[in-house]
Amino acid sequence: MKPRLPKSSTRTPPALIAIAVLALGLDARAADIEIGPGDNFRTAMQTLVAGDTLTLRGGTYPLTSYFNLELAGTAAQPITIRAKTGEQPHLQYIGAGQNIVNVSNTTFLVLDGIEFSGGSRGLRFTNASDITVRNCHVHDTAANAIAANDDGSDYARLTFVHNEIDHTSDTAEGFYLGCNDDTCRVHDSLVANNYIHDLTGAGVTQGDGIEIKLGSYANIVRDNVIHDIAYPGITLYGVNGRGARNLIERNVVWHSGDNGMQVDSDAIVRNNIVLGAAGAGFAANVQQGVSPGNLEIVNNTIINAGVDAIHLSGVGGAITIANNALYASAHNAVFASGASALVTLSHNVGSGTLSGVSAGFDATGEVATDFVAASYSGVPPQNVLPRLRLPGSADVTWLPADDFDGVPRGASLDVGAYRARASDLPDWTLQAGFKQLQAIFADGFEAGTLPTVDR
Repeated sequence: MKPRLPKSSTRTPPALIAIAVLALGLDARAADIEIGPGDNFRTAMQTLVAGDTLTLRGGTYPLTSYFNLELAGTAAQPITIRAKTGEQPHLQYIGAGQNIVNVSNTTFLVLDGIEFSGGSRGLRFTNASDITVRNCHVHDTAANAIAANDDGSDYARLTFVHNEIDHTSDTAEGFYLGCNDDTCRVHDSLVANNYIHDLTGAGVTQGDGIEIKLGSYANIVRDNVIHDIAYPGITLYGVNGRGARNLIERNVVWHSGDNGMQVDSDAIVRNNIVLGAAGAGFAANVQQGVSPGNLEIVNNTIINAGVDAIHLSGVGGAITIANNALYASAHNAVFASGASALVTLSHNVGSGTLSGVSAGFDATGEVATDFVAASYSGVPPQNVLPRLRLPGSADVTWLPADDFDGVPRGASLDVGAYRARASDLPDWTLQAGFKQLQAIFADGFEAGTLPTVDR
């Protein structure tokens, strides 16, 4: 092995070192390297070691063959591949013959601010943990955008924050995390403040926004904006006895061609907004042998003219539905089949009927009068802040500490995703684009850390 170049207090400019490394074929470099599209970026990326930062200048970095990263950072010295400040590097795979970038047997890697397009999948992770992907844009892939779904892999502490994903095809998932039948799993991971949209093209056969498979556990899905998807905006199966429940909170989903959200078991689902799904606003079904159960569905706002607001099929375990604003037009606010006696309703309000359950729902609501500016159209602009009748009626047992905007609820007992405001304005207006709130960044998203939550 060729020796590493010595590091000294008087450092050669990173760009000059990068040129020397690439010209001489050395396997060593300073910790900070800057390259451009004309340099040998494949080698520069593949030979990074713990503590290195590779900065990519703006421009297109073309790929036409299989490209794999196998890198070993550490907690104290992660490896970072980032965009140069104010510039946009674009890794583009020409055609659809391979994934854009494969990341295998890798730990403590950060990808920051990079655009990825083309290829089969966008980013595919195999046997990888302690990975952060933030501020990236993945689009126009022939299949899913970001996947961690290799049989036999155990993925820990993946962090996906503030990424835009759009215009995927085929199975078309924005995020595909975990494997069918628990043959691999993702755990203790964070999917937060991403903007996922337009997974509905002519070649799309599925198109979930975020899909987390059976056996994945202790994950947080938070503050994502998801719209115009062919399948549910958020799909989770269950933990299969492997660990703590998953947490799904403060997300907004609209204009889904299927159920708005489908979370089958083992989760806390709170402070979410779902508008205008073609199927149910929220659904739970029997999947891969696991029946719906161990669910808390609390303080969500669901306005849905498609089918039911909440539809539970084949219930097999305890489910609590509390403090939700459920508006189902001419359909069921809540439908439950199977062991429906295990479903408990408390202090829900809205419109629609009940099937398989009873009590715990005030059906005298009206969309036009209960919210500041809402309708069954399912497409923003919508303002689903409560106006008159929703405040003051929640069951404190199930009340979250904050609301959809991250605003502390305090002593305010409001039903639905929002705490009522003195004004008629939410902190962030429902719209296409990233959810932008100061409160949501207090959790350390920009540092890629996993916040502690109560489960």
